[in-house]
Amino acid sequence: MIFIAVAHIAVFAPSAPWSSWLAGDLRTGAADGESKAIFWALPGGFVVLLVLLGLLVARAGRQGQHVPGYVGWAILGWGALGVSLVGMSGFVSAIIPFGLLIAADITAKRKTHDRRTA
Repeated sequence: MIFIAVAHIAVFAPSAPWSSWLAGDLRTGAADGESKAIFWALPGGFVVLLVLLGLLVARAGRQGQHVPGYVGWAILGWGALGVSLVGMSGFVSAIIPFGLLIAADITAKRKTHDRRTA
């Protein structure tokens, strides 16, 4: 998830009109459509939350905990919705954290089940 967010930043950050945003163009309505789209692709969108979620998942893994399966399913649903709305895009990459989180959830459940039946 962190990699996906960093890749998103690498693609959009070079064209971000930071000076315009900091001057208040988004608040005043002076920003054009491209400026607004880039804003929602960077600080206004999912990038910050995706980094935070990735860090949280990594921390949980280092502590021997796992993230509930519904987090993976929610990421898959979000990616599928994005693909259905905009077509083939970066949303397809949601399949990677989905797969990893679901695999970790299944593995954790099997270990718990094996400990209970042993």
